[in-house]
Amino acid sequence: MSLTLTPEQRQTVHPLWLRLTHWLNALAMLIMVTSGWRIYNASPLFNFSFLNELTLGGWLGGALQWHFAGMWLFGVNGLCYLLINLASGRFKRKYWPLSPRQFLADIGAALRGRLQHADLRHYNMVQRVAYLSVMILGVMSALSGLVLWKSVQFPLLRTLLGGYEAARYIHFFAMSALVAFVAIHLVMVALVPRTLLAMLRGR
Repeated sequence: MSLTLTPEQRQTVHPLWLRLTHWLNALAMLIMVTSGWRIYNASPLFNFSFLNELTLGGWLGGALQWHFAGMWLFGVNGLCYLLINLASGRFKRKYWPLSPRQFLADIGAALRGRLQHADLRHYNMVQRVAYLSVMILGVMSALSGLVLWKSVQFPLLRTLLGGYEAARYIHFFAMSALVAFVAIHLVMVALVPRTLLAMLRGR
């Protein structure tokens, strides 16, 4: 068995800055979701609550402290990710153009288990739409979170989001969609383990 890497395998799939922001975001998401569930339990929107064993903080005050700490990590890390993507031109290279027809074709291929992942340097249309959607969800989560945190200081943003109560629902559903993405993302990583190795070592 040859240990020699092909030229394609030697090429960097994910640069160091991307891997760092990815794993920092994973940590921030873990902190914010689990502490957010504890905060939700203190004043539920719906007729259910999350298991306390799955939450972080121990009580409402502790959960709020964890949530605010995660908020800064999530916000600063996310802003760095977006700015570097835009400044380096990676955003345009990786996520553009979008094609509804190709998206439907890739969805069909994924459902049949035939979606190709031969070259990890290129995103298929499903990945492009999913990652762009996650960016939008992250922004919506952050903006609605600002309204919940500093409602008086951000009156215009509160109005644009439909008020404080509407911001609570937006925040909850944005979080739920992000958690759903993470679950699907983990399934895909299990199906294509090379993606995890690329995110750990860069290629």
